[in-house]
Amino acid sequence: MPGSLTSVFGEPDDFQAALKRDGVSALLITGDGDFRARLTRVVLDRLSLTAAEEEAPRVAFITVPADTVLVTLPVGGRPFPVWGGMETQAGELVTLGPGERFHARSDGPCAWDAIYAPARDLVEYGRALIGDEFTLAPTSRWRPRSAAMRDLRHFFRAAIRMAETRSGAPTGIRAAHGLEQQLIGALLECVSAGPAGEETPSARRHRGISARFEDLLQAEPFPRMTEIRAALGVSERTLCECAKKHLGMSPSRYSRLHRMQQVRRALRSGDPGTSTVSEVA
Repeated sequence: MPGSLTSVFGEPDDFQAALKRDGVSALLITGDGDFRARLTRVVLDRLSLTAAEEEAPRVAFITVPADTVLVTLPVGGRPFPVWGGMETQAGELVTLGPGERFHARSDGPCAWDAIYAPARDLVEYGRALIGDEFTLAPTSRWRPRSAAMRDLRHFFRAAIRMAETRSGAPTGIRAAHGLEQQLIGALLECVSAGPAGEETPSARRHRGISARFEDLLQAEPFPRMTEIRAALGVSERTLCECAKKHLGMSPSRYSRLHRMQQVRRALRSGDPGTSTVSEVA
């Protein structure tokens, strides 16, 4: 195959580093228990596929790479992360456009599959196969026909199995090219009927507030909540609503977990500059 990799992780920082190329800039564990994750990545000519299984609740902060559309697929009967505040059900897809910034959270063990497709190619293929009216909104939820979804899942899992069994190069490359064409066709079929729901202006604003909240915590690890609200220009109620939907907890708790993560990292690196964690006002 053009490129594939399967890895197992026991540290969240290592898992985050492996997902950096997919736009993950932060990964915060939000519950108890040992962290374990398995990641398989397949890089084809146009598409990049990622399949992951995780065993601990967490919140990830993601920026979709430039010129890329992220398509997320649920996995069987396993719990599925909440992407950008959108809770999805079995048989649904979520698409997020180039440069979109959002949190993806899970409340426990989860599994997810993702397709990263060139935005321009996807729109061109869509207009060629579906018509000039084909467009992709920045953030949408889709409920494709069951047959189309079944085909997409079948071709996706076939690619992942090829990666995990490490097919021989010549046969693998030929098979991968054909499989990629089938994946593209199945994906376009899944979005051909239009989205089941698009992000509202209010939901987009709240997602933006949550993203800027993350920016503040990453730029300055220990701001107080009063300083955060002032910088964001929002009320306590609005910030709490955004945090509950996108982070699954209060902003104070999320900030406190962020601070504890910074302390643990400093202790591991031997940095004496950070040694205590104080309460957030």
